[in-house]
Amino acid sequence: MSGARVPVLFEGGGVLAVDKPAGMLVIPGRSEDSAPSLREVLEAELKRKVFVVHRLDRDTSGVVVFALTPAVHRTLSMAFEAGGVHKHYLALVEGRLEAPVVVDAALAPARKGRMRVARPGEEGKPSTTRIQPVEVFPSATLVEAEPLTGRTHQIRVHLLSLGHPLLVDHQYGRDTPWTARELGGQGEDVVLARTPLHAARLEWPALPGVGARRLESPLPEDMARTVGLVRQGLR
Repeated sequence: MSGARVPVLFEGGGVLAVDKPAGMLVIPGRSEDSAPSLREVLEAELKRKVFVVHRLDRDTSGVVVFALTPAVHRTLSMAFEAGGVHKHYLALVEGRLEAPVVVDAALAPARKGRMRVARPGEEGKPSTTRIQPVEVFPSATLVEAEPLTGRTHQIRVHLLSLGHPLLVDHQYGRDTPWTARELGGQGEDVVLARTPLHAARLEWPALPGVGARRLESPLPEDMARTVGLVRQGLR
């Protein structure tokens, strides 16, 4: 796949892992969305069918795994559903989160496709996320989040429930981009315009017909630049 638009992290044994850019859907969306999805791009480049094992939100970047055969698709899909795949995300959040925390808060649907923490006595879907600080800045934190369940918008809503929403989140927080000046640098150029959530690492043990694998994706340029600027003091 030389010259591919999407960087390949691993290919072999019926597994294809790629580094998804922010702003791309994993599967085709509504008819009015004309941009090709990640699956469509890969199928065009490979000239073969690929099987979707899991998804990331459009604005989330990082590791996405596809299967190249039905058998590997079944095995990996079952491992994801059973919690046998460990997912680690990096996120940039508002405020100083200075100690690890486990958020165990059921989620319930809210308006306009959002989710929220279930109210006392309300039945929601059990949801648990491990969160720990990686680097604490004057007014923001780079955190690692490990979802132990796989609910829609789970990491974003759990971070919001802690009072530490993502620096940009069009559904749950600030919906305007950050400029270099606002982040502690100089100039009005836009540095961060999307939800700063990145699927940085994904790993699973040996599975039937599928070898153990640890896959990693480097921090993308927009998040890396934001980290560099907020080290100077987020304003």
